[in-house]
Amino acid sequence: MADDTSRAAADHTSRATGDDASPATRVIVVGAGPVGLFLAGELRLGGADVVVLERLRTPTTESRASTLHARTAELFDCRGLLDALGDPPREPRGHFGGVPMDLTMPGPYSGQWKVPQTRTEELLQGWAGALGADVRRGWEVRELAQADGYVEVAADTPDGVRRLRAAYVVACDGEDSTVRRLTGAAFPGTPAGRELLRADIAGIDIPNRRFERREHGLAIAARMPGGVTRVMVHAFGRPARPRTGPPDFAEVVDVWRSVTGEDLSGGRPVWLNSFGDANQQLERYRHGRVLFAGDAAHRQMPSGGQALNLGLQDAANLGWKLAAVACGRVPAGLLDTYHDERHEVGRRVLANIRAQALLLLGGPEVEPARTLLGELIAAGPTRDHLAAMITGLDIRYPMGGGTHPLLGARLPLGTLPTPDGPVGVAESLRDGRGLLLVADSARAELRWFGKVWSDRVTPVAVRPDAAEPLHGADGLLIRPDGHVAWAGEDPWAASAAIRHWFGRPDPGL
Repeated sequence: MADDTSRAAADHTSRATGDDASPATRVIVVGAGPVGLFLAGELRLGGADVVVLERLRTPTTESRASTLHARTAELFDCRGLLDALGDPPREPRGHFGGVPMDLTMPGPYSGQWKVPQTRTEELLQGWAGALGADVRRGWEVRELAQADGYVEVAADTPDGVRRLRAAYVVACDGEDSTVRRLTGAAFPGTPAGRELLRADIAGIDIPNRRFERREHGLAIAARMPGGVTRVMVHAFGRPARPRTGPPDFAEVVDVWRSVTGEDLSGGRPVWLNSFGDANQQLERYRHGRVLFAGDAAHRQMPSGGQALNLGLQDAANLGWKLAAVACGRVPAGLLDTYHDERHEVGRRVLANIRAQALLLLGGPEVEPARTLLGELIAAGPTRDHLAAMITGLDIRYPMGGGTHPLLGARLPLGTLPTPDGPVGVAESLRDGRGLLLVADSARAELRWFGKVWSDRVTPVAVRPDAAEPLHGADGLLIRPDGHVAWAGEDPWAASAAIRHWFGRPDPGL
């Protein structure tokens, strides 16, 4: 059924845009990696037509990022995606710059989930396609121009050069983003100075190693299903090499031997890759009608899987907002909140990754700092702080308008006690709408707002004897991404918050 839905959506979009470049498509997403596909699904949930352009003709088979953190798992649960993953391995252990630490935090998805990126992409493509996203492979964007009211892109395709217009374009095309280059967006920061070589190798038998620091470098090895071993290695003091592709297997063999003394040459390389400690971030995530998400907006070493999770959470923040703007429900100024909220989150993540790179790739001179950090993590509060930061559970967006303990934070997943029985928070967010949680004892105006905005916000009555879900407030306004946008008792403050995030009410309701 998903394939039929995708084909129907593709036929509709092709008729709407065509080769005459009519500006009927609401959003073009460039890049069909996990971030672009998650964003496409979010846009479709919000009612926006979306075309995804991907230069690769078939999905990648490379085993890149394999870690989903707790906050990402919560977001997937809020879209009904977790069941399809089955029961992937969950690991409570994590690290900060190679210093071991426990990532256990309160919540249903503590620790980190080990899911190959290929499986994540497959899951998200099926979901986005079933919702009607049109994914076009073999389309490589070459030109982009903004005009009054639309953006036009030109792409090389299997059928020659094609041009499409859309109200908005979102770049999800990775750290070497073509869209970023075409727009000339400022991308300050530091280029890679050091790098880790990475390889999946069949036919070798070496010990598993978890951030093993030796005299001459860092060595990591882990046996994966199917008899393949993933190795990563860095020789202390060895600078990053200019690269236009992956390293040669011989280079990996040489560096691994120099660090460990072991010989990998008898193995068969399945996949080769390298990544450096570059640390760059766009000055602005929005450039008119062009927006950026994932690695197109920020480049960082993928320490502990934070890069993938940061990008997926960019998509969760942007998708519902852009859909509301593109469909005309709210003014375009709402898109500025995407930059305001996610740029600061990205800045903080890049800062912690920069610190981790120093601890991980530094030579003997960083050992005293590593020892001290290990002692601080064992003390408790430091571990709690770092675990919440790495897993994304500490994100709190600046909302203003009160001091409620949940304002700006995510609403913890669980059940809401209603007069008709318990209702799950995650299940209530599956349709991508907002929630208005109102105590039965609250003023009548709050309950009335739930009816006035019922086309985009779901009202949920909470039993008056169950105060915990509202944490002392008469009502909570929850955005589609699960963050609390308003909390309190004043119905007029609630009305202003609903208008800000969801637009004016439908006069027909």
